[in-house]
Amino acid sequence: MNIKPLTIGNLIAKIPIIQGGMGVGISLSNLAGAVAKQGAIGVISAAHPGYQEEDFETNTLAANLRGLTKHIKKAKEISGNGIIGVNVMVAINNYIEHVKAAIEAGADLIISGAGLPLNLPEITKGSSIKLVPIVSSSKAAKIILTYWKKHFNKTADAVIVEGPLAGGHLGFKKDNIKYETVNFDKNVLSVIEEVKNFEKEFDKEIPVIVAGGVFTHEDMVKYLELGASGVQVATQFVATNECDAHINFKNAYVNCKKEDIEFTISPVGMPGRAIRNKLTETLKNERVRVTKCYDCLIPCNPASTPYCISSALIKAVKGDIENGLVFCGANAYKIDKIVSVKEILDKLMNKNQ
Repeated sequence: MNIKPLTIGNLIAKIPIIQGGMGVGISLSNLAGAVAKQGAIGVISAAHPGYQEEDFETNTLAANLRGLTKHIKKAKEISGNGIIGVNVMVAINNYIEHVKAAIEAGADLIISGAGLPLNLPEITKGSSIKLVPIVSSSKAAKIILTYWKKHFNKTADAVIVEGPLAGGHLGFKKDNIKYETVNFDKNVLSVIEEVKNFEKEFDKEIPVIVAGGVFTHEDMVKYLELGASGVQVATQFVATNECDAHINFKNAYVNCKKEDIEFTISPVGMPGRAIRNKLTETLKNERVRVTKCYDCLIPCNPASTPYCISSALIKAVKGDIENGLVFCGANAYKIDKIVSVKEILDKLMNKNQ
């Protein structure tokens, strides 16, 4: 198959792969910059990008905005001014501030899910940044794009449809995961068809990118043949030399088995896929008392939440993989070694054969 570049507005990625945004601190400037340098799209997660800043514990928001700015600029330098996106969850507090910081720092696109980014066009008005909502269904795509059309006379620059094999938080109820997995390809087709309606109305191409469970060249080709313009890949990029996470985190992927990957509860009310450890086992029977609130997620209440997800993710990225939360995709067990970003991209593009 002749694999074409991914075009999002005036952005052209010669490799039609987006590296998924992973927080806290898994995908920052080193990983995103390395991916973009190879010609794909690198993505920085806006979930606590300032966790390494000296004043993070006392001045969290300012530290995060400063950290986000630093990482976008550094990723641009590493990549030689390649394409850098920022993944900003709708569910985070100070969503507007993070989006504006990404624009000011020179990011090329905003990827936004974990809720419906209904007001994103208003926040980004006057900028040239590309808007890429993440959806789990054609219904969600229709809601977002209809709202944008009605209120802002604007549409998406691309749409990511994320399936149930993805890592971290999933946009599906746990009881529906099996059904959604079996029917994901149909779901992809329905999103593509829905997006075509808005392509016609706005007379522009809106590429659909498939995320969740894309692991091999054959997986990628399958979705391109279905009509997608590209794929988003995250899990594989954790076990790379360039990934920003601690070596213990990377090795958790290398060493895990299929049966170690399970769903865990999340303060945001969605199922999350993670590697089984001391924390996930504890949470099956009791909550972990919150000693400090980072005011990160809108739906979270420190008094009733089962645990602090920020604290758990920060512990993990720093190397405490027993007491931290190690989010991963369904295929993490297939990873058996740490390689370079280039090797991952070459494999997906079938350049290793």
